[in-house]
Amino acid sequence: MSARRRKFTTEFKVQAAHRVIDSGRLIAEVARELNVSEQSLGGWVRDERRRLEAAKGTEDEPLTPAERAELVRLRKQVAEQEKDLAFLGKAAAYFASNPPKRSDSR
Repeated sequence: MSARRRKFTTEFKVQAAHRVIDSGRLIAEVARELNVSEQSLGGWVRDERRRLEAAKGTEDEPLTPAERAELVRLRKQVAEQEKDLAFLGKAAAYFASNPPKRSDSR
């Protein structure tokens, strides 16, 4: 039997990362509490810290309407690409488990 890989929402990842960032607790401690791997949580914490650092630099300067429109467009594009990747992953898994039958006419 193969273990199924768990999927986590972006909201869950951000909330889990903030449990570490806001409280100052160890990644290992929070990972055990949430029943996730330390490596996964460590990556989420690293990503969230980067995001917070990037956002900190723009607090003084609000987004222009053009930047806001581009941000919306890029978020839509990322969401669409994530859907495409999920579909391609499922298709690859299907074809890996069900290889096409070859008809040899020699």
